[in-house]
Amino acid sequence: MTGSEDSPAFRLAYVPGVIPAKWVRIWNERRTDVPLTLLQVSTTEAHDLLLAGDADAGLVRLPVDRTVLSAIPLYTETTVVVVPKDHVVAAVDEITAEDLADDIVLHPLDDTLAWESLPGRPAIERPATTEDAIELVAAGIGVLVVPQSLARLHHRKDLTYRPVTDAPESQVALSWPEARTTDLVEDFIGIVRGRTVNSSRGRREEPKQAQPKPKKRSQPPAGRSAARGRGTRQGKPRRKS
Repeated sequence: MTGSEDSPAFRLAYVPGVIPAKWVRIWNERRTDVPLTLLQVSTTEAHDLLLAGDADAGLVRLPVDRTVLSAIPLYTETTVVVVPKDHVVAAVDEITAEDLADDIVLHPLDDTLAWESLPGRPAIERPATTEDAIELVAAGIGVLVVPQSLARLHHRKDLTYRPVTDAPESQVALSWPEARTTDLVEDFIGIVRGRTVNSSRGRREEPKQAQPKPKKRSQPPAGRSAARGRGTRQGKPRRKS
């Protein structure tokens, strides 16, 4: 099964904070015959979208269900705490989770960090989304610990962020349904792994055509003179007795 036969385009889903621009540019340079369609989805929607076949692959955050989805980790993000600019944390370069013990730490329902134990004090209610939590931070209700890309995505002039050195980290991965590893998926895998355009790793190799054997040249019979075809014999003529 080949992706180019099944779909007129390669459909790539991506979650908030992930920037696929570099890989999309390389795809457009290499696969001019197959347009790439971008689908921005929430972290909670990405898994179901891939399983339903509504996207060929996705740039998602781990973990994913490895029993049905394949995944290649791409990079790990720095975890930061988002605070108002007048917060005490803004005066230092980095903190630990323990430094947030006296703060209300918001925990949105779409949180991407795998906490064993949440830092700080819990809020009365969990915000529905990270974007909602950012609004609460701006209102002075609490602070928020997120991957740095999400802090940048929801940047506000009245907020800032600092790294949290011992917080869980978020891994971004390329994921796709195990049962639908098409040639187009293999092509995109090659791009995110930095393979050159001529690399065939990961692609199913085309069968090589049998090359005809070269014909053997016929050899002249042994003993035949190399000078055959000349008009006269070499050497002096024999004298008659």
